[in-house]
Amino acid sequence: MLPTRFYFDNALDQFFENEGNKMKCDIYEKDNTYHVEMDLPGFKKNEIKIECNKGNLVVTAEKEENDEEKDENKKYLRRERIYGKYSRSFYLGDVNEDGIEAKFDNGTLTISIPKIDENENKKLIDIK
Repeated sequence: MLPTRFYFDNALDQFFENEGNKMKCDIYEKDNTYHVEMDLPGFKKNEIKIECNKGNLVVTAEKEENDEEKDENKKYLRRERIYGKYSRSFYLGDVNEDGIEAKFDNGTLTISIPKIDENENKKLIDIK
């Protein structure tokens, strides 16, 4: 007799699963720079895209199923390695988009985003 957990263990997984669950991250500020550390296990560097537009940082990772690996005789009992496109976005405010640096090592994406000095962005208004 098979345990009940075997039959129903992923019945609700897809219902509660969302893209954010696949891309866990930490964001912190240090030395006037935002730092993003994001776990992307199973992805390759060329499958990840980073964009920054007006303070909006968007990280997209896309994994496509390899047609060469398809085997008509395979009958999966459980399939958890999902292929698809995942994305996370964050608003960081005024940042120096030209100074953004990214590194991908051992499944962890590290992004450094320098902030714009608030004093440089200030505009004083003369009162008449």
